[in-house]
Amino acid sequence: MLGFDLPTIIANIPALLIGFAFHEYAHAWVADRLGDPTPRSQGRLTLNPIAHLDLFGTLMALLYRFGWAKPVMTNPQYYRGDKRRGQIMVSLAGSIMNLLVAFVVMFLWILTMHFIQGSQWSIYIGDVFEATLFMNLGLGIFNLLPIPPLDGFGVLAGVLPQRFTPQLRVIEQYGMFILIILLFTDILGKVLFPAVYGIAYAYQAIITLILTPFLG
Repeated sequence: MLGFDLPTIIANIPALLIGFAFHEYAHAWVADRLGDPTPRSQGRLTLNPIAHLDLFGTLMALLYRFGWAKPVMTNPQYYRGDKRRGQIMVSLAGSIMNLLVAFVVMFLWILTMHFIQGSQWSIYIGDVFEATLFMNLGLGIFNLLPIPPLDGFGVLAGVLPQRFTPQLRVIEQYGMFILIILLFTDILGKVLFPAVYGIAYAYQAIITLILTPFLG
């Protein structure tokens, strides 16, 4: 489903800035905690979205709710402990952060709508909450795909034995082309949208269960 209408794109802008900022900050923060000074030295240890935006990935996120930011550069040689485990942790951090942000957004959305229901601003505020929720879910799930330059490829590289490194480097050269083909043929949408909406419904059920005793 595309978001070509203007109100949807407008609602997606703050959603995208939040989603990308938290996603990339999580990568940078975990790498920094593991001892890698690279993200901090390159100004990526920040929630300022301007530091993280990638032009094409941003456009894809605005239109499809699936996209990517400018990758955080890291050097696993600095990681304390198991380097491959560190690579997996850094790769997973962004998607985990997006899924956590989505849960918080759903919580705030339900809570806010309870108190402003019927307000003339409720529709617009609800649109921003909805866009932020689905943007974060989309970014979190999409980036777990094992296709370069997505984070799932970093997880795959950390899990596979090192003898597969030459094959992974070959795939890395064509990753962007594979990604574009999958996006524009809507193959990814048919797989990812059910996952996104499934998690959203699960979040809604959990949070409604938590809040019902307090909100009546």
